[in-house]
Amino acid sequence: MALNVKDEPRPTNDSRTRTPVDEPRRVAPVARKPGLGERWGNVQLSKMTVFWLMLASVILTIVVGFAWGGWVTGGSSLAAGVAVGKDAVIQRLAPICVAQFNQDPDKATKLTELKALTTYKQAQYVQEQGWATMPGETKPDSKVATACAKLLVATP
Repeated sequence: MALNVKDEPRPTNDSRTRTPVDEPRRVAPVARKPGLGERWGNVQLSKMTVFWLMLASVILTIVVGFAWGGWVTGGSSLAAGVAVGKDAVIQRLAPICVAQFNQDPDKATKLTELKALTTYKQAQYVQEQGWATMPGETKPDSKVATACAKLLVATP
């Protein structure tokens, strides 16, 4: 290796001696581990692998959607809608039952008799009195009778 002198311009009043500089040493490059981006870029999936990954993601989406996402099938949605509709009709018919009770001339004594009964027998009592039979119908509705009995018992 030959020694080189750095060729820098120096002022004339600089009395320092120049130090010889060695040739820069060549360091062998260290083999570096490829990063995640490089490894991902080098991945080449087969068509079969891509197909199975897509199928697994579809199945996972369906499972998560129905389990935690609140998805429902058309049949269960229809059943829930029918149940809500029936409950709404019962809630609308119960005040008519109370109005029919209020038209009874002996309502005070019948109310005390009603309050003395158990919950199951209260609904039967309302049916027997005919208050739960809606205009245009021939027989009383048991669910309307139950809702009507709750309303009647709750009145002071």
